[in-house]
Amino acid sequence: MQQVLFYLQLGFEHICDRAALDHLLFLVALCAIYRLQQWKHILVLVTAFTIGHSITLAMVALGGLTIPSQLIEFLIPTTIVFVAINNVVSQSAATMKMGRNYAMALFFGLIHGTGFSNYFRALLMDSSAVVMPLLGFNLGIELGQLFVVSVIVVVAFICLNVLNVRQRDWNVFVSGAAFGVGVTMMMDTWPW
Repeated sequence: MQQVLFYLQLGFEHICDRAALDHLLFLVALCAIYRLQQWKHILVLVTAFTIGHSITLAMVALGGLTIPSQLIEFLIPTTIVFVAINNVVSQSAATMKMGRNYAMALFFGLIHGTGFSNYFRALLMDSSAVVMPLLGFNLGIELGQLFVVSVIVVVAFICLNVLNVRQRDWNVFVSGAAFGVGVTMMMDTWPW
């Protein structure tokens, strides 16, 4: 149990660390089109992302998948840029097909999970005992993501309901910022 708690804490700290800016920015972009009232959609969306990254994290940790880290480091900001563009083109959560959004989060979770796996493999103390550390790390990442998403949703609620920012303006502002940072990160990680 202590081992699970240890890795749970590492997973939580990893997702909430400033060094995980790419993952935090992805979550910000993913949530930009939602309002607090759509919390169930947000929860399913984040869970789809978690399922995706859990699958690849397990596959890489168990040695069943190897992808060059340079490619993954480029693909992660690419997911941010894609989500930001999708947010602006779709205009609102109401016009988006939720199934497509969940599938996108799941697929992009596969990419982000490969990025998490490099960190996880470096932390793994005993490569023969992977299951409990993997469980703890995944739970920690999920709890960290839920914490980050909660902060994002509260900030959005304040901007939309207290400061009376229009939903479309909020979406364009947040998605535009995510797009700009994502493109910069893509240029910094260009693998070719």
